Amino acid sequence: MKFLKICSIVLMLCSCVNSKKEQSELKQQIQLNDDFKFTKAKALEVVKTGFNAGDGYGEVWIRDYNTFIELSAEVFPKEALKENLRVFMRLQRNDGNIVDGFIPKEKAVQTADGYTYIFSELEPNYAGQKNDVETDHESSLVQAVYKYVKKTNDTAFLNEKIGDKTVAERLEWSMKFLINKRWSDKYNLIWGATTADWGDVQHTHPWGVYITEDTKYTLDIYDNGMMLIALENLMEMVPSLKAKWQPIRDDMAKNVMKHLWDEKNQKFIPHVYLDGSPYPSDFNENEIYYHGGTAIAIEAGLLSKEQIKVSLEKMIANVKASGAGSIGLTLYPPYPEGSFENKGMYPYGYQNGGDWTWFGGRMIQQLIKNGFIKEAYQHIQPMVKRVKDNNGFYEWYTVNNEPEGSGTFRGSAGVLYKAIEMFENYANN
Repeated sequence: MKFLKICSIVLMLCSCVNSKKEQSELKQQIQLNDDFKFTKAKALEVVKTGFNAGDGYGEVWIRDYNTFIELSAEVFPKEALKENLRVFMRLQRNDGNIVDGFIPKEKAVQTADGYTYIFSELEPNYAGQKNDVETDHESSLVQAVYKYVKKTNDTAFLNEKIGDKTVAERLEWSMKFLINKRWSDKYNLIWGATTADWGDVQHTHPWGVYITEDTKYTLDIYDNGMMLIALENLMEMVPSLKAKWQPIRDDMAKNVMKHLWDEKNQKFIPHVYLDGSPYPSDFNENEIYYHGGTAIAIEAGLLSKEQIKVSLEKMIANVKASGAGSIGLTLYPPYPEGSFENKGMYPYGYQNGGDWTWFGGRMIQQLIKNGFIKEAYQHIQPMVKRVKDNNGFYEWYTVNNEPEGSGTFRGSAGVLYKAIEMFENYANN
């Protein structure tokens, strides 16, 4: 018995030595990684050129800006960062909703099939646009302001008046919009249209960015995860709101796991429909695994370490089965041909199974945050390699790892830059 105890202690000591050796080797690999150095330099180069999502876009979108505002803080003065946030709040509608994006007024040319532009007396220079099939604009603004305040320590911004409300009041107003206008009383969660994971193209209409009479309303993990993160951010910035919003946040978190988490299959259900599915009864939508929404759920603190581990294993299996380049794969398997009227939403196209570093990078961040450093380092490699190989941050990649869309996609630059910073903080401590 004594001998077994001694053996056990020796094995434990050996394991600790091996673990420390592995950690030391990993830290050295991080410090010497040339792709990391290239990616950071390229990210700074790309973000210096503006605030629109990328070279294929004229707009500043809040869901994108939220993911590169911290990177922008490396090269722009505080005032420039704040002014973009102010524009979103000057264009805030009278029910509290936040526009999807804004564009200079002189470029806001109305066309028959284009956006319906939004104007405000508070904003003399820009017009807004609202893609209302997605429900992440309000949450994205709260998160972006939070990141700005954390990065700059400019807490005074929260008390700045925009019209008749302070910034803090406008942020809370945007959360009230979600409760008042996007709330399911049956499930106590927020709803959106039927999109692919975090996507902003609904199943119906050739374009698919506006709610129509054919829209099918649904709950999904991405929208609700984003709101949970936003509520945490809001309460941290404005502690006096905690008593009001903490019970709502906690109830939402409980309901997400009750209604959207599939315990048996250890995954999130793609959609819980409020008025029936748009898809045939013989189509099993729950076979689809949402990579992006799962990453956001982890950021919202909804999954345990064991569940994160299982989630990563499923993502790895999906990448292998699809042939994709990284765990940024939007979802797997993709929706069948014809599931979306938008022609760009073919299987493995765009948001229907395209490989997006914009979300893959966020999964890397969460792996690091939750202690999966070795795994995170392994799975960021293809993401930074293709930045170097293609000399840019492309919007998305095909399953054959071919770049598509904007080559200066700032959201991808932002999430990779932050992930690399997190690796460097680990390696230097």
